[in-house]
Amino acid sequence: MTSEYKANSITLSGAIAMGTGVMIGAGIFALTGQIAQLAGPLFPLSFVVGAIVTAFSAYTYIKMSNAYPSAGGIAMILQKAYGPTTIAAAAALLMALSMVINESLVARTFATYLLRGLGLDQSGWLVPALGVGLIVFAYLINAAGNRSVGLFSIVMAIIKVGGIALFGAAALWAGGISFEAASDQQTTQITGFIASVALSILAFKGFTTITNSGAEVTDPHRNVGRAIIVSIGLCVIVYLLVAFAVGSSLTLEQIIAAKDYALAEAAGPTLGQTGFYLTVLLAIVATSSGLIASIFAVSRMLTMLTDMKLIPHSHFGLPGMIRDHTLIYTVVIASFLTVFFDLSRIASLGAFFYLVMDIIIHWGVFRHLKQDIKASGWVMLTAIALDVVVLSVFGALKWQSDPLIVLVSLGLMAAVFAFEWLFLRQRPNDEPHSESHSHD
Repeated sequence: MTSEYKANSITLSGAIAMGTGVMIGAGIFALTGQIAQLAGPLFPLSFVVGAIVTAFSAYTYIKMSNAYPSAGGIAMILQKAYGPTTIAAAAALLMALSMVINESLVARTFATYLLRGLGLDQSGWLVPALGVGLIVFAYLINAAGNRSVGLFSIVMAIIKVGGIALFGAAALWAGGISFEAASDQQTTQITGFIASVALSILAFKGFTTITNSGAEVTDPHRNVGRAIIVSIGLCVIVYLLVAFAVGSSLTLEQIIAAKDYALAEAAGPTLGQTGFYLTVLLAIVATSSGLIASIFAVSRMLTMLTDMKLIPHSHFGLPGMIRDHTLIYTVVIASFLTVFFDLSRIASLGAFFYLVMDIIIHWGVFRHLKQDIKASGWVMLTAIALDVVVLSVFGALKWQSDPLIVLVSLGLMAAVFAFEWLFLRQRPNDEPHSESHSHD
């Protein structure tokens, strides 16, 4: 398996570009409107709170990545914390699925903005068709190899971070700091605001892309943590700038009405048609690069799970190495979700999966590894408490507004745990697996 990974193939700048690529692709273009719908006129603060929760969460990942950099990232963390057990395998699979869910979210966002720019209807079959087309394009880029992904990510990250920051600054300069989103005289409900933080966290979860590529980053014991910190910091600045720009251009009702393409809608009143089309172009760049970076990380995580013998693998007669196969499996699942789920439900499903997995990781590291990695227990316990509060409130609110997605999420998570329990139970006891730290 080691031959499938290339040490030092991803530079520090490439790792930062991958992290920001995934985060900005989903966070700004796909989630701004949905966060505003839940949080009300104070929606920019949801990004701040989401960043704080993410900072506590990232501490565990940074400590583990610095001690044990791995191409399997999160799978490695779970396996070291719990051993080759059902909970480790299921939680790792939840993380992989949450990343695939994010890919479908980004793909549909790409299609929505593209159709908006072309003046076409965003509710027909073209949205899933274009989304699947982008997923196939991202697969082709990934199939070309690590160097292609790293170079492409750096170029795209520079274009979109600079372009989006320029959009925010120009919109604020043209429209003033009037914050029209607060002019509807609507109040912020505390439950809605806390629930919105679940989506804000989802907007920052792209930092795990760096964790999952740890073994391939140059000087990983230092650079993985650096890349995570820098990418989160960059995204906080960009998110706040754009959130205030959107809130200064549109009322809250307008943001909610255009939640799937809020940035393009916000560009019109202040920057005119030129600004509108430039924003659409930025959305296309951001979502495509984010999808490429995400598929890169998911395929490696699934490969590591296969190497650990925590998930089954079948070649289905396909040529190439296991990583080549996991790339294909990733894009097939992402394409299925892109066709059959809308943006709101995709985001909710991803939030449920990610938060549950995050809690499992923090608890496992706190119980079994905090001494090994010299980590502060109170930081991890705080991360767990914050995740539990956000997950509980988000789940309760979704149960009131869309109980089906709550039931689907619970059903799929139960299915993942049951699947892993059956697979590991049937696996021969003498089957080799990667070194683990089992704590019974």
